[in-house]
Amino acid sequence: MKLSPNAQGYVSGSITELLLKKKLEEEYNFEVKRIREKWEGKKHLQHHGDFYFRKSDTSYWYVIESKGVKSNSEKWHRLYNFGNLKNFFITHADKIPWINRKQNIEQQVINWIHKNLPKFQNEYSCNLYEYEEVQKYVSKRKTEKAKAIHRLRGYTRDQINDMIEERLNYVMSKVKVLETHFVSGRSGVSERTQATPRKDEFNVIAIDIVLRYPQHKFLFANPQNLESSGDDPNHLQQNYVMGFVFIDEQGKGTLHIADDWYEDLNEVCDTSNPQDAVNEDDMQVDNRYMIANEDED
Repeated sequence: MKLSPNAQGYVSGSITELLLKKKLEEEYNFEVKRIREKWEGKKHLQHHGDFYFRKSDTSYWYVIESKGVKSNSEKWHRLYNFGNLKNFFITHADKIPWINRKQNIEQQVINWIHKNLPKFQNEYSCNLYEYEEVQKYVSKRKTEKAKAIHRLRGYTRDQINDMIEERLNYVMSKVKVLETHFVSGRSGVSERTQATPRKDEFNVIAIDIVLRYPQHKFLFANPQNLESSGDDPNHLQQNYVMGFVFIDEQGKGTLHIADDWYEDLNEVCDTSNPQDAVNEDDMQVDNRYMIANEDED
């Protein structure tokens, strides 16, 4: 398992689905049915989630899809460099509780980094770059980037990776990024124009943030309320920064999320339009678990 990222992902996804089903049934008292993965005939365009669910006092069935957070968000955004971390905070200032947007945002961010991550003032003041970029970079200009890369020329791939990992661990000891990673295939059957889900494929998205939080916790959103892809307004973007987990001196994490994401599924359900509910006649329910139990009996 430890040597196979694909196997880890499969098991993690299965655990997330089971916990989501348990949460829907036990915490929200919803009726839940698993959506069949292999359909008879062409799969319905609006049934690309994991479960059908409905409130006990309604006849409206909706589709919910479960996902995890992006596993390498901090590395992807190069938050191991001071400038990248500062600019990332400024870009997402609306999701950060300690920023007063009526005052100088940049100075507030700099002050926070200096206080909480002081190594960026000295030991980590020089930017790091990945090994491939160091090897391929050519410039006769004496820029800060050129100087930083020159300092890295003598390091091996493993040494550079270790330096980046050390800084990432340092940054993530104080802040972790919650970011989605919506990637889907582009088969003709799905009618997708890009490799992300269409906004009408499911009614609710549930994100398990366990990779950035000390427990399996779900954040929910109505895909119709999320910002559309710039290439096709009918599609979701691949990545949404949902918020942050800030960690205090005692190691306790505090969650802060954007306005379009909710901790309470009922609040998302309140944004759903009954006209978007799935037709019960179109539903294809996976009954394999029930059949297996009947065979055992």
